[in-house]
Amino acid sequence: MKLQFDANQQFQLDAVAAIIDLFDGQPQGAPEYAVINLGNMAGLFSGQEQTELGIGNRLLVAEDKLRENTRNVQIRNDIEAPEHEAPLECSELFDAPANMTRLCPHFSVEMETGTGKTYVYLRTIFELSQKYGFQKFIIVVPSVAIREGVLKNIEITKDHFRALYNNIPFEHFVYDGKKVNQLRQFAVSNTLQIMIINIDAFRKNFAGTEAEQKSNIIYKESDKLSGRQPIEFVQAARPIVIIDEPQSVDSTEKSQEAIRALNPLCTLRYSATHRNPYNLVYRLDPVRAFELKLVKQIVVASAVAENSANDAFVRVESIEYKKGVKAKLRIHVQTKDGPKEKTVTVTNGADLFTLSDERPCYQHGFSMAEIWAEPGNEFIRFNNGKLLRLGEEMGGLRDDVWRAQIKHTVKKHLDKELQLRGRGIKVLSLFFIDRVANYRDYDESGQPVAGKFARAFEDEFHSLAALEQYKDLDCVKHAIGKLHNGYFAQDRKGILKDTRGDTQADDEVYNLIMKEKERLLTIDEPLRFIFSHSALREGWDSPNVFQICTLNETQSGIKKRQEIGRGLRLPVDQNGLRVFDDSINKLYVMANESYEDFARKLQTEYEEECGVTFGKVPITAFAKLCQVVDGQEQPIGRTAADVIKAALVDQKMLDTEGRIQAAFDPKRLDFELKLPEAHKDLASAVIDLLSAYQIERHIRRDKDERVNHLKGFLLEESEFKALWEQIKPKTTYRVEFETDELVSRAVAAIKRMEHIEKPRIHVRTGQVKVTKGGVDTIDIGVAEEQVSFGARPVPDLLAYLQNQTELTRSTLVRILKSSGRLEDFFNNPQLFMDTVAAILKNELHRLLVDGIKYEKIHGDGPEAEWEQLLFKNEEMINYLTALQVQHSIYEYVEYDSEIEREFARRLDQREDIKLFVKLPRWFVIDTPVGKYNPDWAILKHDVKSLYLVRETKGTRDFLKLRNSEADKVRCGARHFNSIGVPFAVVTSADQV
Repeated sequence: MKLQFDANQQFQLDAVAAIIDLFDGQPQGAPEYAVINLGNMAGLFSGQEQTELGIGNRLLVAEDKLRENTRNVQIRNDIEAPEHEAPLECSELFDAPANMTRLCPHFSVEMETGTGKTYVYLRTIFELSQKYGFQKFIIVVPSVAIREGVLKNIEITKDHFRALYNNIPFEHFVYDGKKVNQLRQFAVSNTLQIMIINIDAFRKNFAGTEAEQKSNIIYKESDKLSGRQPIEFVQAARPIVIIDEPQSVDSTEKSQEAIRALNPLCTLRYSATHRNPYNLVYRLDPVRAFELKLVKQIVVASAVAENSANDAFVRVESIEYKKGVKAKLRIHVQTKDGPKEKTVTVTNGADLFTLSDERPCYQHGFSMAEIWAEPGNEFIRFNNGKLLRLGEEMGGLRDDVWRAQIKHTVKKHLDKELQLRGRGIKVLSLFFIDRVANYRDYDESGQPVAGKFARAFEDEFHSLAALEQYKDLDCVKHAIGKLHNGYFAQDRKGILKDTRGDTQADDEVYNLIMKEKERLLTIDEPLRFIFSHSALREGWDSPNVFQICTLNETQSGIKKRQEIGRGLRLPVDQNGLRVFDDSINKLYVMANESYEDFARKLQTEYEEECGVTFGKVPITAFAKLCQVVDGQEQPIGRTAADVIKAALVDQKMLDTEGRIQAAFDPKRLDFELKLPEAHKDLASAVIDLLSAYQIERHIRRDKDERVNHLKGFLLEESEFKALWEQIKPKTTYRVEFETDELVSRAVAAIKRMEHIEKPRIHVRTGQVKVTKGGVDTIDIGVAEEQVSFGARPVPDLLAYLQNQTELTRSTLVRILKSSGRLEDFFNNPQLFMDTVAAILKNELHRLLVDGIKYEKIHGDGPEAEWEQLLFKNEEMINYLTALQVQHSIYEYVEYDSEIEREFARRLDQREDIKLFVKLPRWFVIDTPVGKYNPDWAILKHDVKSLYLVRETKGTRDFLKLRNSEADKVRCGARHFNSIGVPFAVVTSADQV
């Protein structure tokens, strides 16, 4: 299998653009267009400068311009930053030494786990190289596991990027202290260079004595490098440093000093959980990722023993010593309603019999004999000799709980195999355990034997595989021993062992599992059930993990985000293509705690690590709601947002702090949300906004999922067949437009563009004052000088625009001459070219959409029409996002918004609507701006039968907009027109 990559995912393009646009004003890279005899000024236009040690990146954008660009990008991406801050100052990390450039800005990009963070920063590297000529990049990682993941990503994306970037030559390598000559090549090469390095390779002993510093090879003079230190060649390259997971890379002063030692041009920081998001320029938080369906939805099942108070139950929750040695225990306490779980604090000598209100099971031997609080070795001991370590528990039917977990995880796996049979999608399940011996143990002679989890797994699998519904699945035909395997650290003798997850032995096993990543996705590979240590961390995940089961004997200390992160990524089929199907894309989590506890802990982590507050809607979210004004979407702004929020507070749907209240319940039949007259058309958008901030939209209970049965008999009835006959034809499109029309539109737009100003040099004069408090400066004068490009070489304007737009030189000459704006080119060549290129692309895009013509494909088969059999693949639904209906081919209709839910509810009540279908995700129409999935196919009986397609939107002015979504709908309308099916955009069922 070879994984495929989509180059047009808008959220990834936005993340790349957030970094690229920071350097607006940097001269373009020479390779992308011809120039007129640049002579010795070539370095100026390629973003490079040469020293005796090599060729380095060169930043030519002034600090003030960088500040302005940063703020513009933040505004565009709805990121608030106090205006008074100096966003590019790096002093919060370290003070730059005198021999290094002072300005070294840090920029942060936040992307939720599973959304392609590594792809984004790799693509950003190629974009920066192509656009600005930056050639030297270093990727700093916190661990071997992540290093191997990055290396794997470069290897599987290199053909993809070469195709995107005109077969750009580049070299990549992992830093190796035994191959320091690679750093000389890194420095002297004039092609794109990407080095991957673990922070430990240049952090150790950096802040120690001179002798200690030399113990790190990168700081040690080498005869192979003419007596130079390897780090000198890195510094000469002025690399752009990309930090993967900065919260783990530069969280200490020593690490920060090490990063500074690289002499970076700038630092780009990528993570889902920034500790310090310096100059955040793009954010894709968990809420947005779930909303855009970029990750799997989470379905949580819980295995918790009930009525299990017959035995003495004790769980050690914490042990501390700062204010006296004490422990917090979870026990059963007798109440008037029977035994209930409760947390109690105990000191040495405490008696659980007394603390439990004299429950008999604690009567003998449950006094505290010892509490040991040594960090890493905490435990308690009762006077009956029973010892429990931190996190461990006894009683509570624990063995029965984990066996139930295994059984239900295996069943969910087989159900998923059944659902995906014939679709070429491999199903994987991941089991977390905290003691290797529970999966693989050793007998007295040292021979490996199955642990209790492995034995229970095989027992449960055999029992379920024998059931009628599963016995024909391909996976049950493999030998059981080939279906499951464990990935654990091992010693030199090959004996598996327990580890913390951050040892060299762990790195070796993560390396192994990384190398087998693509093999695991191949259906012919029997392995489907993976057992691994609970410390499995960032650096490994698989898109086709659909089930995760936590079998820890103790309450899991692993973070929920880390746990689910191993399976959040969208799945791929056997062609390596991502699968965008909501009925499939669900991650089933079998937790060893209640659903409420799991959801609460995950929500807390989101809020603490990502700044996301579920249940509380920020005023900025209201301000970003859009209305259509003169054909353009415009945010309503803060004033209107305050008005809308006040109306919701009056109706008790929000409190004054923006928290959602019980009165907000769109599923209630009498629910009504009232807004002031000027904003009435935003009611559906406001409902969807509030719904998005409810944790229930993203984390489901297992019991909320059910099978959405296909009413097979309806597929055979004449009414459905007639409807399907009308809408099933596929089409092909061609685009026609007149060159004269393009020229006319482009000329008019260029004439309207803002005047291109000349670059300016700001001269600031300051007075230095030395006082007892330190050195200070006071501005005493400011001046400004303009820069003329008249005597300098200028880029080839036509070649550049031709490269950007693919228009002919003759067409470009017509447009530029007729615009009367060529003089602006000499004021600021690069700004002029970029502005004109953007205008030409926009006008060309509009003409493509306006001039599109669809033609029906004649014939039959999947190339010419959609197959009715595909409906049988739409099975699993979420109860919370589905409406039970009578007049559709499924029992339930899934909806993406409240306007769709209300639309379906009203249609189902109408007598003249005989049948309606929410068109599935696979029903897509090709357009020049991407795939379009229409909403509804409807059969209406009036005077005669009408076969209709309707698109539901919050406003009927939607088609007046000029954005990619509206353009797709416009193209969809042309498609349906070509096959004779009426199409319209509606806001309610009354308009059908």
